[in-house]
Amino acid sequence: MFLFAHDRKDKRRNITPNEEALFGIEKLNVQRSSVPAVTPVDYSARIQTVHADTNPLYHSVISKFKEKTGCPIVVKISFNVLGEPIICTPTDAFKCCMGTEMNVLAVGNYL
Repeated sequence: MFLFAHDRKDKRRNITPNEEALFGIEKLNVQRSSVPAVTPVDYSARIQTVHADTNPLYHSVISKFKEKTGCPIVVKISFNVLGEPIICTPTDAFKCCMGTEMNVLAVGNYL
């Protein structure tokens, strides 16, 4: 997996003057690119690439997602709930899952 920042101006959506003048949460709600889930206000998305030869399982998941949706991108976020530290172990993940309204927890090859 490689991490890099890349400026893809060809993916940006032109922002109208009215949208540019917005402030706060209203400004956050303006779609800025063809991939809005990974495009923050300052266009500073951090893209991670996944290669089949170095991470075959995760690459397979992303490939299947692309097959079904046409989108080759998944959003990876930290696993924690507000006010709690990021999950580091399977035990942490299980405790977090049991204390929330999550329906499913997948850890490695286990569901």
